[in-house]
Amino acid sequence: MPEVAVIDYGLGNLLSVRRGLEHCGATVTVTSDPDTILSAPRVVLPGVGAFAHGMAELRSQGLDIIVRKVVAQGSILLGICLGMQMLLDRSVEFSNTEGLGIIPGSVVPVPSTTTNGFSQKIPHIGWNNLVLPPGFENWEETLLQDVKPGEALYFVHSFMAVPKNPKHCIANCLYGGVSVPAIIGRNNIYGCQFHPEKSGVVGLKILRRFLSL
Repeated sequence: MPEVAVIDYGLGNLLSVRRGLEHCGATVTVTSDPDTILSAPRVVLPGVGAFAHGMAELRSQGLDIIVRKVVAQGSILLGICLGMQMLLDRSVEFSNTEGLGIIPGSVVPVPSTTTNGFSQKIPHIGWNNLVLPPGFENWEETLLQDVKPGEALYFVHSFMAVPKNPKHCIANCLYGGVSVPAIIGRNNIYGCQFHPEKSGVVGLKILRRFLSL
C-alpha cells in the first residue's frame, strides 16, 4: 500500500484529506514529526486560511525547512489549497509574506471583476471546470492523466497562485472569464488549488494518480 505523510502544522482539513487518501488505498500518517515526514515517499501539505498564518505555523515548528528537504530528496509533494499557495515565493494577502520558494511565483487576489467588467463574488466558491493552459495538448504523464478537460472540482479561495513560468501551470479554471491556476507542478512537486478530497469521483482519480507517482 502506498505510504503518505500528511503534515500537521495546525491548519487544514486533516480528517477529510486522510479519509480521501485512505479511500484510494493509502496508508496515511498525520504527523508533525520531521523524521516521519522525511521517510515518507509521498507527502501532502494541506491548508486552509490565511497565507501569513500558515507560514508562521510552519516556521514556528521548523516544518518549512522539512518541506524544502522533502523536495530536495525527491519525494513526491502535493500541496492542497493554502498548501499549494505556500509553495510559491510570496503572497500579497494582507501583507507581503515570504513563502517556501519551491515554485517561482506569487499569490495574488482572485479578481473581483469579470473580464467583461462586472463584479463577481469573492471568494470563488463551488464547482468549476478544468481547462488546458496554453501550450498543453493533454495531461499525459501529469497528476491529471486520468482527468478530461471540462471535468469539475470543488474550489474555495480568495487568492490564487500564479507561477512565474507558464509551464508550471498544468491546469486552469475560468472564473468570470479570468484564468485561475488550478494545478501547478514542477518535477516532483504538485499543488492543487481545489480540494481533491471534496471533489467526488474526479478528485479521487487525482489522489489515486498521486499515489501511483
